Amino acid sequence: MLVTAVLGYVTWSRSRRSRGVGLLEGLRLLIVTLVVITLQQPEWRETFAPTEKPLIVVLRDASASMETADLIDPTNPGLPARTRSEVASTLADPIAWATLQEDFEVLIQPFSGETAEGTDLGAALADPLDQQSRLSGVVLLSDGDWNVGAPPSLAATRLRMAQVPVFAVALGSETQLPDLEVSSFDVPTFGIIGKPLRLPFSLSSTLPQAQSINLTIITGDAPPMSRSVTIPAMGRFEDTILWTPQTVGDFSVALEIPTLPIERDAKNNLLSAPIAVRKEELRVLVIESYPRWEYRYLRNALERDPGVSVNCLLFHPDISAVGAGTDYLEAFPAGDKLATYDVIFLGDVGLAPGQLAAADVAALKKHVASQAAGLVLLPGFRGHQLSLVETELGDLFPVLMDPAQPRGFGSPTPGQFELTELGSRSLLTRLEDTESNNNALWSALPGFQWYAGVTRAKTGSEVLATHSSETNRYGRIPLIVTKTFGTGKILFMGTDGAWRWRKGVEDKYHYRFWGQVARWMAYQRNMASDSLMRLFYSPDRPRSGDTLTLNANVMSVGGEPLSAATVIVEVTTPSGKIESVRLQPGGEDQWGLFTSSYQPDEPGEHLLKMTCLENGATLETLVTVQGTALEQIGRPARYDVLEEIARLTRGEFLTEINLAAIQEKIAAQPAPEPVERRLRLWAHPLWIGAIILLLSVFWLGRKMIGTV
Repeated sequence: MLVTAVLGYVTWSRSRRSRGVGLLEGLRLLIVTLVVITLQQPEWRETFAPTEKPLIVVLRDASASMETADLIDPTNPGLPARTRSEVASTLADPIAWATLQEDFEVLIQPFSGETAEGTDLGAALADPLDQQSRLSGVVLLSDGDWNVGAPPSLAATRLRMAQVPVFAVALGSETQLPDLEVSSFDVPTFGIIGKPLRLPFSLSSTLPQAQSINLTIITGDAPPMSRSVTIPAMGRFEDTILWTPQTVGDFSVALEIPTLPIERDAKNNLLSAPIAVRKEELRVLVIESYPRWEYRYLRNALERDPGVSVNCLLFHPDISAVGAGTDYLEAFPAGDKLATYDVIFLGDVGLAPGQLAAADVAALKKHVASQAAGLVLLPGFRGHQLSLVETELGDLFPVLMDPAQPRGFGSPTPGQFELTELGSRSLLTRLEDTESNNNALWSALPGFQWYAGVTRAKTGSEVLATHSSETNRYGRIPLIVTKTFGTGKILFMGTDGAWRWRKGVEDKYHYRFWGQVARWMAYQRNMASDSLMRLFYSPDRPRSGDTLTLNANVMSVGGEPLSAATVIVEVTTPSGKIESVRLQPGGEDQWGLFTSSYQPDEPGEHLLKMTCLENGATLETLVTVQGTALEQIGRPARYDVLEEIARLTRGEFLTEINLAAIQEKIAAQPAPEPVERRLRLWAHPLWIGAIILLLSVFWLGRKMIGTV
């Protein structure tokens, strides 16, 4: 500015003090002065005192977990415990905050009420940030439990940046309530009249001592069943109850345990589930080459079962005739007849003249994949099944067969089964009621003297039992292996010595095992069916939010599987909402199979009504969807969550329920600072426009006096 003033004066003097030059040099000095002022970034500041009271937001947790009664008055410990919700309502009473009304505006706001799916603690903390201009603090009355939404720490960080502290008041006990609970009760969707059902259950305890109780099974109109069990202290008890339904119909099976005086929550002492009891009509086909001992006793076991209808196809490779007699077939059943069988036992049979043809092998594969049928592979010492490995049935084998040992291995010393960890838990191999007794029984069963040549189990298979001593480079030789293929199930039995289990006990274990195998494989086919359609789904006990896979087998009026049809399942939810799901054909190799998926969101009974335009048939069934409750009553309060929120916001974490102390801490909050408003003159459009205008005037002035 000084240099500009000196040079301007020199220029004005040289012009003999011309008036026009003097005005231009003065304008130049003004422009330079404004530029210098702009570089200093001048601002116009105004300060406003707050006209509104600072805001205190009291957030009251109204979720279901707040119904836990675990708050005991320390001054009167003999009084019944109060629920967290009751205490929170008392602390959130507007009258209780009247003492702060002179200095603060108190907004009481509940969150996560009855209509909410869970507790969204993060959203509750983020909501008051809309009034952050006058928000002075947040009082959080909660048990700290959150199960939906973003982590509360994110909202706490935003409050920290806005300099808003959170006073987190912990409501609830940090330790588990003394309680007994029916944790699970796994009831199948349907049962067979006169056939024992295994009902696995689990009980959990948070009591400091072991408890001996009598549990009760309530089964419709039948007399209740009782059983004495001992639940370990702070532990879990798991077992299985056998129940034999005696009446056909739909029932509700419930497991109930008594309520002890020390318990705080009796609502979780009862768990029930619906079940449909039906009359069983399983159709089984047994295909064999030679009438070996395993075939004879298996056929007898299935024929003596009143719920099973058996047909046999017995090839005699050494003679031209096939086995004849009652329930014997003369040839492999055609496609429509094959579709009627639920389970097929395939013995020591292969692809050879006088046995199976290529068309039979293809039909078997399609039947298992698309009709939800079961296939039991029973190889023998003649090694005929090895010829099937190179056919379409090779994909169904759950094991890799050893081509170097087509006839398997024999030994004069009997071999023993050894259950795997999976086999110990499986109901398929459960021959005794308890797991320990069952494992001991399998190791003591009469041994076998022949087993198939197996290399290892395929990926995706489940090995239930192995050879107790024989191994190869992959480990123990697998003997009982299962897998799923398409919609069907496969079981491989690597020895033909199960008939020896009859020694000393007759039919007890032999009949039980093969009966369990047949029913396990036919389970899905019997979910809902009639003469023209069959509907089966997975999982059979879905939970809300799970994907329910719907599969249907649809036949024409003549009994042949349809390759194309309009199959629609109409789903009626418990609330009355109706949704339609159209099932699509399974593909060229999946004749008669139609499939789709549906995601139930509501717990309760869903009515599935399936219709087919081509055959005019209608099929209805009920699917029970179990609810997944996010809010749990009786769980400990989450002190760690509340403490982290208070720490992040530089607030306080309070465990003592003292309203006066809480209000005293709120009142000690510093008064809100005055609001300051700044107008940046140097960046204002009028300021910049004025400088440009003066530059334009300066340039025009120079043109007018002739200096340019």
